[in-house]
Amino acid sequence: MSENTNLEFFNLELIRKTEVAQDTWLFEFSRPDRALLPTFEAGSHVTVVTPSGARRQYSLCGDQVKTDTYMIAIKAEREGRGASISMVDDTSVGDRLDVSTPENTFPMVDANDYLFIAGGIGITPILSMIRQLKRSGHTAYRLIYVARDRSLAAFADDLETLGGDRVMIHCDEGQADNFYDFWPLFETPGKSHVYCCGPRPLMEEIKAVSGHWSPERMHFEDFASDVRAIRDNDTAFTVRHADTGEEIQIPADATILETLRDKGHALPSSCESGTCGTCRTELVEGEADHRDMVLEEHQRDSYIMICVSRALSDKLVLRW
Repeated sequence: MSENTNLEFFNLELIRKTEVAQDTWLFEFSRPDRALLPTFEAGSHVTVVTPSGARRQYSLCGDQVKTDTYMIAIKAEREGRGASISMVDDTSVGDRLDVSTPENTFPMVDANDYLFIAGGIGITPILSMIRQLKRSGHTAYRLIYVARDRSLAAFADDLETLGGDRVMIHCDEGQADNFYDFWPLFETPGKSHVYCCGPRPLMEEIKAVSGHWSPERMHFEDFASDVRAIRDNDTAFTVRHADTGEEIQIPADATILETLRDKGHALPSSCESGTCGTCRTELVEGEADHRDMVLEEHQRDSYIMICVSRALSDKLVLRW
């Protein structure tokens, strides 16, 4: 996902918080005066400022005709950096959070037929798409939703009610022999438009089996949930401003962006997960430990994404 850095934010009230699968929660927000919110399209996401202060992007999973609330779902990533934990553990109904206007980097194209593939929390934008198709009476679609077991499959009952036999929820129980075989769906290039969202292994598998399909028919939304900015073996290092000479120590348990922000530097940022490119910073000297999903190989000697990447050398010289 990427984000416009000039988004408008609303201070919204959390009016509903419900567990919809094991450690996956639905959050519903509205304006305190219950006035209408900006409309959105299927596939859209909003940026939420979590109680921890981090910004994260979450797909809207509600119905587009219900314009007085925004609904998102969040899985608590207990091994992650804490933004999802902050949302799940540190919020209660009645709290107010800053939520942005919607953006759409995963829009539905007009098509005769759709194939939806989702894994885990990747079901959220696709749920919104299926709601839209249901409302319009469009029935030419299939959904393959993979999960380890049904307790982890958010919105399973809702999806089966909406889509009937067009919805398959495949639970593999964590056994490799039970993994869904996607190859028969892609062996012969088809005319469906494919929308895939989920963890990186699922995305990579679908990209691999669809390499002979027209790229125009393949649509992916990557939450990059496995991008880890902080790792157990990380160590401290120093960054120096190329022009002013200011030197700042980056602790082992904090990112460059977080540390510079704490030191009073107002720097542009958005996803804070290495996926949007907003915090790209000039790398003048030093060897970076690149952990983002944005920079191309030829850019990595000249830039660094300071929200997730670190140093392999003792010092980085940056221009922020």
